[in-house]
Amino acid sequence: MMKKEKSVVRNKWVTVRLNDAEHQRLEQNRRRTTEKTNSNYLRKLALQEPVTRYVRNQSIDELTAAVIGVKNEINFIGHNFNQVVHKLHTIDRIAEFRNWALQYDLTREHIQVKLVSLLLHIDQMLSQWSQK
Repeated sequence: MMKKEKSVVRNKWVTVRLNDAEHQRLEQNRRRTTEKTNSNYLRKLALQEPVTRYVRNQSIDELTAAVIGVKNEINFIGHNFNQVVHKLHTIDRIAEFRNWALQYDLTREHIQVKLVSLLLHIDQMLSQWSQK
């Protein structure tokens, strides 16, 4: 059975006055940590308790930017391919063009399935990286 922690009553006040620039800097520093409030952040600093800071991995940031670029390029290619297929359908009165249009439709469907799968995978990777 787990013991219930005794609640700590904080009945002593310490007042610190800051100007706008100092307050903004305090907020920026606190946001780089896991602390949700300025009170908890300042309390830990004043009592020399450990403060957990978020750490950004530069290589993951660069990889994320590259993957986003690839994702955008894939979307661009898919959009262009769909435009080509649409134009082929507008001139399908000629038998040869009709055959090309059918072939492009099959190819487009195959590419679209692969691209959707790839884009879903990229989105999953990006969301996992952004959580770290």
